[in-house]
Amino acid sequence: MLAQARESIPGPGAMRGGMAAETKWDGHRALLFTPTRTGEPVLLQSRGGALIQARFPDLVAAARQLPDGLVLDGELTVWSQGQLSFEALQRRASAGARTIRQLAAENPAHFIAFDVLQADGQELLQTPYARRREVLEALFADRALTPPWVLCPMTTDLAVAQEWLDSWTDVPGLEGVVL
Repeated sequence: MLAQARESIPGPGAMRGGMAAETKWDGHRALLFTPTRTGEPVLLQSRGGALIQARFPDLVAAARQLPDGLVLDGELTVWSQGQLSFEALQRRASAGARTIRQLAAENPAHFIAFDVLQADGQELLQTPYARRREVLEALFADRALTPPWVLCPMTTDLAVAQEWLDSWTDVPGLEGVVL
């Protein structure tokens, strides 16, 4: 389901099963697949299902930091001149093979992970969100992951979520929060 704009965070009990809030980034939604067998490539898939790893060779190279058999759900972002830039991301996404390495060097991509759909080759789609989040946080901690891998901030505190919504909507590259 695509995110929908809201002006405020729902009150306690408004969302059955509880609530978690995460940052809404101004980027491209993507899935990252690490190989399950030797010789398989790292794949990066757009929300529409297109394979886009050729546009992000920097992320493919950095995927050596990740374990095999992993599927991450997240947002592709690009930094330009010290801030997130959707325009630079668009240039990366549409660049030709001759210019992509130069663009990757000038404007590195980041993968902001907000969910893990498979770990160690085991599908987690039926696993409750809270447990998947634990697995994701453990991945970042155990592997000491650093950029280009970014763990999306998350809170279950309604007051913190409202603070994020109130303050982050004016920050370039951030669009608010997702519940």
